[in-house]
Amino acid sequence: MAYDKIKTTGMVISSMPVGEYDTRVVILTKERGKVSAFARGARRAKSHLAAGCRPFSFGMFELYAGRNSYTITDMVIENYFEDISSDIEATYYGFYFLELADYYCRENMDTRQNLKLLYQSLRALINEKIPDRLVRIIYELKTMVINGEYPQVFECVNCGAEGKGTFFSAGKCGVLCNECRHLYKDSIEVNTSTIYTMQYIITSKIEKLYTFAVTDDVLKELEMIMRRYFVLYVDKSFKSLEIINSLEYNVMDYSIKMEENNE
Repeated sequence: MAYDKIKTTGMVISSMPVGEYDTRVVILTKERGKVSAFARGARRAKSHLAAGCRPFSFGMFELYAGRNSYTITDMVIENYFEDISSDIEATYYGFYFLELADYYCRENMDTRQNLKLLYQSLRALINEKIPDRLVRIIYELKTMVINGEYPQVFECVNCGAEGKGTFFSAGKCGVLCNECRHLYKDSIEVNTSTIYTMQYIITSKIEKLYTFAVTDDVLKELEMIMRRYFVLYVDKSFKSLEIINSLEYNVMDYSIKMEENNE
């Protein structure tokens, strides 16, 4: 039986042991979308495939396409993103990004932008100048943009008035002007800077995304908007996100206790 040999650029987004020595990986590729592949013998002590089967491994993968699955025969890893693993919070954010990519992407789907966004977002997690919380918001919203599910933030979703949207309705999928906000019970008033930030994320090239900062108030509003939006339009719970939320809650609780003790 003849098999097709494929070389593809991609990133391992999940990995699990199979049998005694094999590993099954899911790779987000530039050319083939999301594919599952088996690395035969990858868990043997001297396997040249072992290191590249870990999540976050980015590089070139050589695959054979079988009848029902792919088999990895070789790989050249350019970036393992080892710096992420040294920061527990960044690690869980990174795994959340991988989970979200797995949720949105399919085989034979054009995932070039998804892969580029994932790579740039992991690099941003390593950058200490950019808060992980902001990286998450940018990644979530831009992922929705790539997949055509993002909210309307350029004009009122009810009457079409441009530049007057200072209220947001997750149920209506976008901003509302002052005249229309009373029509939707879930509308909340937000800072104009929050709307401008969302507009920038939606329209900017991926390479330009992680080049700005926001105030803490704007960041909190962005988090609130995306949290409401995800509850309505993403029908999946993410294990890593649950851990992130738990870590953030513990940090907030600790900060409150420290302030009380100082008083």
